[in-house]
Amino acid sequence: MLFIACIITLQLGAKSVVMASDLKPVNLRTEYKVNPVTDVGKPRLSWELTSLVRGQTQSAYQLLVASSPEQLVADKADLWNSNKVAGNATNQVEYAGKPLAARAICYWKVRSWDKNGEPGPWSAIAKWEMGLLTKSDWKAEWIGNDLTALGKGKTYHLPPAPFFRKETQLKGLIKRARLYVTSLGLYEFQINGKRVGKDYFTPGWTDYNKRVYYQTYDVTANLKTGKNALGAILSDGWYAGYLGYALLVGNPVVRNFYGSVPLLKAQLEVDYTNGEKEIITTDQSWKTNHGPILEADILNGETHNANLDFDNWSIVGYDDSKWKKSGTYPDKAERKIEVYPGNPIQVFQELKAKTVTPKSGGKYLFDLGQNFAGVVRLKVKGNKGDTIRLKFGEVLFPNGELMTENLRKARATDTYILKGSKDGETWTPKFTYHGFQYVEVAGFRTPPRLDAITGIVLTSATPSTGSFSTDNLLINKLYQNIVWTQRSNYFDVPTDCPQRDERLGWTGDAQAYVQSAAFNTDISAFYTKWLVDLNDAQRADHSYPIYAPAPNVRKTDTYSPGWSEAGIICPYTIYKTYGDTRVIREFWPNMVAYLKFMEAKSKGDYVYKEGSFEEISPKGGFGDWLSVGKKTPPDMLATMYYGYVASMMAEMAKAIGKQDESAYYTTIFTKIKQAFLAHYTDETGKFKTNSAAYGNGDGYVDGDMGFAGHTQTAYANAIYMHMLKPDLTQKAGNWLVELIKANNNKLSTGFLGVKPLLPALSSTGHSDEAYNLLLSTDYPSWGFEVVNGANTIWERWNSYIKGKGFENNAGMNSFNHYAFGSVNEWLFEYAAGIQVGEAGYRTFTIKPEIARLGIKQVKATYHSINGMITTAWKKDGSSIQVQVTVPINTIATVFIPTINPTTVLEAGKAVKTNSAITVKAYKDGYLPVEIGSGVYQFTSQN
Repeated sequence: MLFIACIITLQLGAKSVVMASDLKPVNLRTEYKVNPVTDVGKPRLSWELTSLVRGQTQSAYQLLVASSPEQLVADKADLWNSNKVAGNATNQVEYAGKPLAARAICYWKVRSWDKNGEPGPWSAIAKWEMGLLTKSDWKAEWIGNDLTALGKGKTYHLPPAPFFRKETQLKGLIKRARLYVTSLGLYEFQINGKRVGKDYFTPGWTDYNKRVYYQTYDVTANLKTGKNALGAILSDGWYAGYLGYALLVGNPVVRNFYGSVPLLKAQLEVDYTNGEKEIITTDQSWKTNHGPILEADILNGETHNANLDFDNWSIVGYDDSKWKKSGTYPDKAERKIEVYPGNPIQVFQELKAKTVTPKSGGKYLFDLGQNFAGVVRLKVKGNKGDTIRLKFGEVLFPNGELMTENLRKARATDTYILKGSKDGETWTPKFTYHGFQYVEVAGFRTPPRLDAITGIVLTSATPSTGSFSTDNLLINKLYQNIVWTQRSNYFDVPTDCPQRDERLGWTGDAQAYVQSAAFNTDISAFYTKWLVDLNDAQRADHSYPIYAPAPNVRKTDTYSPGWSEAGIICPYTIYKTYGDTRVIREFWPNMVAYLKFMEAKSKGDYVYKEGSFEEISPKGGFGDWLSVGKKTPPDMLATMYYGYVASMMAEMAKAIGKQDESAYYTTIFTKIKQAFLAHYTDETGKFKTNSAAYGNGDGYVDGDMGFAGHTQTAYANAIYMHMLKPDLTQKAGNWLVELIKANNNKLSTGFLGVKPLLPALSSTGHSDEAYNLLLSTDYPSWGFEVVNGANTIWERWNSYIKGKGFENNAGMNSFNHYAFGSVNEWLFEYAAGIQVGEAGYRTFTIKPEIARLGIKQVKATYHSINGMITTAWKKDGSSIQVQVTVPINTIATVFIPTINPTTVLEAGKAVKTNSAITVKAYKDGYLPVEIGSGVYQFTSQN
């Protein structure tokens, strides 16, 4: 393929500008988002580059930021002109212009100079908008309507949802209008009868005592000169509703963890064309009532009586004479109010029902064909007062009946009472969601059609970044299951499951899966939000909690090794994936405090001996949750995690220029390794433990199964975390293989052992064993789930067995749980071969592992913060084809598998003859080549 630099001529007014480069910036983002609202004083700007030239890089850039697009068109910048800045930075570039005021709209564009020092064309214009920056910018009051006394039911106290409305007179032509809105609880806002925005479960879950987020909507088109009607509905949400398993375990508090009355704060700011401005705020003049939404709870469902509907209640002219004045409530001086920094929950897609089956008692069972998180849209026709009840479940009993025992105390039931409209009625709940594939519906008068129930998939709108496919249907299904499970559980916070009475941001699950998640979607903004939740939840002793946000869902929930380290592992992963050093700086004091806590806990020995964590519940923490066979000692795992995060601290300290602290943590890491090996290995280097220290195992997770140091989980983690000396690493890999073979070629790992298992095998030369585990369909394995009907990842390896039924269906048996999906990391990093080098994939490696059997081709794409990376390999007889795409401004080292380096060709020509390719020394069956941007077609004999 011939690449030719383009000569571009632009006509600007009376002058022509000649550019000798086609290097153009695209996909402009501010704080990881396209044209966002932010309250970050110095927002970070990012862009990607396009060019037809191979090996193209950026040698310099220039940013212009202006208060109007017209200025940018004229190449003027009244806010910031960076001038020409030498360097290849295309992301995390911090705004360094004039201080920005609240409500300011900033327009920006960028251009780049190529590797030859020639400028390319300017990008298209992007923008960001500043939100309300201080509490004094808020003129609105918190308003509410205390309906607590109207809550009904012995088990579930569920009050109705309050409605609020106000009419306002707008006196001129409207130039622009912004709605700033938040709530304690969940809100839906309406203007002139129409819902504002496409976000759900706003404003998101936080520690509402410390901070609450708000959304900003451009509502210019929603308003008109003259009278306008504003309306809002609230529900308890995470603020005042039921949370987690509090009811199940008999916690003293089961709801109202943050407050008891949902509150609304909204501010409509209107700029008129004549230069005047008007602000309409929530205050006591707003009228309030309760009506059709009798119950609304995230875990327990929603009940709507259409006979109580307030028809046209958010339209001008509605008679609200029987509504009362809203109550006003004081703010907490310490509570921050900030722009929502994450990805809002939105509708991802709709699912049509596959089948509808009549059941006993006049019920009907709808199969939506996919386990997911969301709600349904009900279409029904009937008489006034008819009641439709919808129950939700993930799976069916072998006899075809709906299984709901695994929901535990989550009622997960929606109810709709008809008003008897002759044209039929359509209803979708507003303030609840469920995890389900099947819906059992009671109350239809006549057999329903398939379209009576439509699935509405809800998820945090994290942009898709990855794809993975092979010629093996089992593995393709596994990957699809992983993606669906992530979609279901990235729901404002990284939940463990979407169906039962839990749905908490468990830190162990989050840290084990975070790298896998980053390959599938852009989690930069999602984690920007959740890492604040996690650090807000840091405990008084400086340990990180087991879930975040962290209300006391159970009195004994404190911290746990392997879980708490999410406070280090997740920021580190965001840094490595996106080149984000601000996340390190922001949470550095918290991370340092946690390492000090860990050091004190080791009593200066840098190792946690057996029984070191007896005081927490469960003893030792959760350990290798849901592993099979003897348990890996939780204290042994805790020591490895201590070393692992110390090594991350050393790298992160270096990234933010803290050289002394980097050296300090490097020393700590070395001490931990030495102490770990001294205590937990015998003279041959094999892992050991004093199992007698755990007694009969009472109080430990699965303690009755006994403890052993010589386990798959122990070796996998030690190899993965670089806790071994070089001479021991290979021995550990060999022992790992021996343990797998002794277990009939099956894995035995749990939540903490699954992620490192296959990478540990691959990194010690046991790729065949890794592929064998991946392709297995025996229990326990990923394939076992697939052949037993899974379309998401299960919490337990044996959650359901065809012909037998459920294992532990009334307890820990979620069918939508991403922890075991952390094998996704290996799929991308080893099967496809994509591994990050310099933070943000400025450099990266592509080293695909070729399967001997079962898979003949693999293709993966990953849209990094620098652009699209693709890799594909295919076995064709005795040759191997490897296709690679490298983004502009990055460098990849590609390892071509071959038995004869002289047979390696690119586009049909010997690689050594190609000046765009730097060939390195052949080693271990691979010929490494270093390449810049472009598309490459390699072939080799193998």
